[in-house]
Amino acid sequence: MDPIKVDFSRKSGAKKKEIVIPPERAVLKIILSLLGSAATAFIAYYFMLPALNFKDTQLYLYIGIVIVSFVIFMAMLTRVTAKPEYAPYLKKASRVPGILIGLLLLTVLIGGISSWVVFRAASYSNLITVNDKGNFQKEIEKQSAETYGGIPRLDEDAAARLSTRALSKLQEFGKVSQYTVYPQYTQINYKNEPVRVASLQYASIIKWFTNRKDGFPGYIKINMATQKTDFVKTEKAIRFSPAEHFGHLLKRYLRFNYPSYLFGTPVFELDEGGNPYWICPRIDKTIGLFGGTDVVGFVLMDPTDPAGKSEYYTTEQLKTDAKLKWIDRLYSSELLIEQYNYRGKYNGGFWNSILGQKNVYVTTNGHSYVAKDDDVFMYTGVTSVTSDQSIIGFVLVNQRTKAATFYQVAGATEATAMETAQGMVQDLGYTASFPLLVNVSDQPTYFMALKDSEQVNQKFAMIHVEKYNTIKVVGESLPNCLELYIKALENAGIKTDIDPEDINDNDNTPDTDKIETLTGVIADIRTAVIAGDSNYYFQLAGGQTYYQIAASKSKIAIILSKGDKVTLTFKKPDDANTLIVSLETLAFAAAAETTTAAP
Repeated sequence: MDPIKVDFSRKSGAKKKEIVIPPERAVLKIILSLLGSAATAFIAYYFMLPALNFKDTQLYLYIGIVIVSFVIFMAMLTRVTAKPEYAPYLKKASRVPGILIGLLLLTVLIGGISSWVVFRAASYSNLITVNDKGNFQKEIEKQSAETYGGIPRLDEDAAARLSTRALSKLQEFGKVSQYTVYPQYTQINYKNEPVRVASLQYASIIKWFTNRKDGFPGYIKINMATQKTDFVKTEKAIRFSPAEHFGHLLKRYLRFNYPSYLFGTPVFELDEGGNPYWICPRIDKTIGLFGGTDVVGFVLMDPTDPAGKSEYYTTEQLKTDAKLKWIDRLYSSELLIEQYNYRGKYNGGFWNSILGQKNVYVTTNGHSYVAKDDDVFMYTGVTSVTSDQSIIGFVLVNQRTKAATFYQVAGATEATAMETAQGMVQDLGYTASFPLLVNVSDQPTYFMALKDSEQVNQKFAMIHVEKYNTIKVVGESLPNCLELYIKALENAGIKTDIDPEDINDNDNTPDTDKIETLTGVIADIRTAVIAGDSNYYFQLAGGQTYYQIAASKSKIAIILSKGDKVTLTFKKPDDANTLIVSLETLAFAAAAETTTAAP
């Protein structure tokens, strides 16, 4: 019997060496895995669209997906789950991908630290330059009796509701029900009028299949002062937008044509000829690798050009090139608010923003827009971090040039003004739009619409920013609201420069050719209580349309019955299919007249 041989040469605790067994055709499997990763890279790039720029965090995720895909393909080809003996081989083949993933994570970590506000607070506070010595009385144009009708009276929600009405005009082009409004409403100054514009989107993927060759026939334009809503048919169809697909998706077009650029959210605008363009801001990370987002230029893209004609401009060119003066919005409101808050929080350093909080301030919740010098300015209140009921002032920032001015005015926040206005019509249940800041006889004033549950403006409110508890009015119309506000100012001892008798609302006068008068016999009456107000719906004999009027607008509506003969005055709706029309006036018919069929 042979003696038993025991090897005591291996040290206690030494790790057993794994036996690496390569699979059959190992080289071929590596090649196939690389090809699979290449296919993954192509598909992932087409849908993720990362910028080929190390300042884009999306790029690191994209590279990580491609690297991991190699390991997955190797695991599938070696069938490691069914043949665990190949696990050491797969582990060895994954070393290089593992090292690459580690390097990616290390780069992101270092980039994040280099951009961390704790270390770079001073850089963040200097992203925006602000003139802190604004003079409200001298720099904010005063409203006069003649210009008051040009004040925007719609917010984005109300504009969105009105925009859908204009889609009925698509029936003229045989495109009714094929499109909806793309939910992005850009407020611009168009021919010195406050206007919101919006592009279209396909009503469904099926509608895209049936209409993709035709593109979008035009865009929606809403006048924020007159509340007039139009569908504007373009000479050539719009073929590039965020609502398109494949090569006509705007984001994909930009990535393929400008592969290394970082882009913000594109903005839909009109030149002075009413031609649509996409303004695509190019952004950069100016602090460390990932921090300090700012705009450094933009791509001007013509969406009606079949090939997608575009040109790149710098921010300096926008300020100096006269042919680009029509562009109103390059800097988004969100970016401007972010930069201003960085300035307010970190002007005394990071730790001061948390501990001492000396001279620390932030913007209030919400923002609006002010037209000034043919540009659009973002407006928002500014408050100290220890107070949420009052403002220390407000800031206006030019959305084309980023020029910012702070105006020192103490008073109510916008939220407080909204609550005050809503409290004045509490019984009606109206909600207030976000306030606009206007100059009435050198007095900073909040102006807002009071809307019903259908987002329809029913009344208007004006509240003094500083004396919001005592100088506040609600009017049935804009002229009435201003007249009441002027009287309230004078009663408070504030001299005004507007004669109430001169107040008119010319910019909001309905088109006379749309005002119609109709006389007929009531065939049906229905009632409903909306926001605390009784509403009456009348249908005339021989017609299908119901005419609506609130009891607060016409007391006679309460006593009418079937068979009564009435005269209705109303504004003819743009949508011929509208079944409920709001009345301007309602009265008993003075004499027998021939009944006209309701439109």
